[in-house]
Amino acid sequence: MADRLNPLTRLDTLLGRATMYRLVLVLLLVLTAYAFGLSLLGLLAFSPAELGATLATAVVTSWGGTRVMAMMFRTRPHTESSFITGLLLFFVMFPSDDAAGVGGIALAGLAAAASKYLVAVRGRHIFNPAAFGAVAVTLTGLGAAAWWAANPAMLPAVLVCTLLILYRTRKLPMGAVFLGLAVGILVVRLAAGGTDPAAALQLVLVSYPLVFLLGFMLTEPLTLPPRRWQQLLVAAVVAVVLALQPSIGPVFLGPEFALLIGNAVSFIMGQRRRIRLRYTGLRRPTPTSVEVSFAPEKPVRFRPGQYMELTLPHARPDGRGVRRIFSISSPPGDGQIRFGLRLSDPPSSFKAALLDLRPGSSVDATTVAGDFVLPADPSVRLLLFAGGIGVTPFLSQLRSPEVMDQERDTVLVYVVRAPAEIGYTDELAQFRVILFCPGDPGPLPERWTHGGTQFPTAAELRSLIPDVAERRPYVSGSPTHLSRAASVIREAGGKSIRTDAFLGY
Repeated sequence: MADRLNPLTRLDTLLGRATMYRLVLVLLLVLTAYAFGLSLLGLLAFSPAELGATLATAVVTSWGGTRVMAMMFRTRPHTESSFITGLLLFFVMFPSDDAAGVGGIALAGLAAAASKYLVAVRGRHIFNPAAFGAVAVTLTGLGAAAWWAANPAMLPAVLVCTLLILYRTRKLPMGAVFLGLAVGILVVRLAAGGTDPAAALQLVLVSYPLVFLLGFMLTEPLTLPPRRWQQLLVAAVVAVVLALQPSIGPVFLGPEFALLIGNAVSFIMGQRRRIRLRYTGLRRPTPTSVEVSFAPEKPVRFRPGQYMELTLPHARPDGRGVRRIFSISSPPGDGQIRFGLRLSDPPSSFKAALLDLRPGSSVDATTVAGDFVLPADPSVRLLLFAGGIGVTPFLSQLRSPEVMDQERDTVLVYVVRAPAEIGYTDELAQFRVILFCPGDPGPLPERWTHGGTQFPTAAELRSLIPDVAERRPYVSGSPTHLSRAASVIREAGGKSIRTDAFLGY
């Protein structure tokens, strides 16, 4: 099928097989191996011994410091996160294999680990740990940040990794804002000082740590605000501070300081406390899905269509890790937070642990975010296009006051693989739903229509929804579903399609 040949769909599917934490860890390891290769070839200013000592010190102190702090605060350490922090410090700190240099790197690793627990408000850390560690040793004079990943030899690999991260996290617009402002300001300043503009542009791109900071640190989910416009603002703040290169007294505000300033702005705009949820039970809407329910200890603010990241430490986690994001299926003000999950056979270790929870068990949520929200104008007619379990964000939207109280004109196109996969019929009975399902779906709610047995075509959409071109399309589901649905909607005349992919963050 054509959509299966779409390179971006294939890339989405490939990247979606791992959590973002695992992807970032793998990419950092790739860059580490690449750096050692360059060093062996004499293409870096640092020897393999200096790199090796820096790597070992940064990773061991970050990992060890995280475990010690976790024991002190009686929590489980997030091992993958501690390794990422250590690898980031490896690329940020000045490489050294002498006692003084290694001591400064060790201090940075310990400070980074401690910042996750000590520089936190109500269980939520404020600053990027690696940047905090670099700032700590800079202020004490016991070490220095070098951001040595910014050099011509490293740039190709750093650029590819950054593009993968930005694409995977849908942060390409944020990256464009950050690079546009930072590069523009730096080039203008260098040109004003007498540097040829072309030479200034080349110098900025290969010698400033813009690409590495953007891909591996500015995009850290726990230190970003929830909405896209807020993320663009933070990117602009970090870019301007970094490019203007200000000083406060004798302290030069390098990239690590700029990032911490951006983190502080993010914290003000985002969810400023840890969210603790108490498990209350589950139900099975279909044979291959389950809906889990939680009672929040304190009210949780979210917009219908947003997602939440859950942290569930468990024994022997697989490659999907101990943190996952799920769209919220319950409406705001419901008193419960519910998530609909698709189950594979066998399920991931995370989902298996989730299904094994006992009522009253505690689960932490670290993030509420997402821009898959309905337009503010209630007069906008909506086309919601769901594939399988992709219906979950629409459940939250349709049952929210934004739709129920305002009586919005909505139509839901619901595509499933088999009659047994039709879920949430009671919740959706009062809404206009066009079902595409192979075979006989059996009795349907009064406002439902069986549109066909195959994936809808553009002609079928125009026939069943004559005003499809005037509706605002929202599409949710797997990467393959998004690709097919977006193509069909565009062919039918739809524009400005909003998508919500399940990429397994």
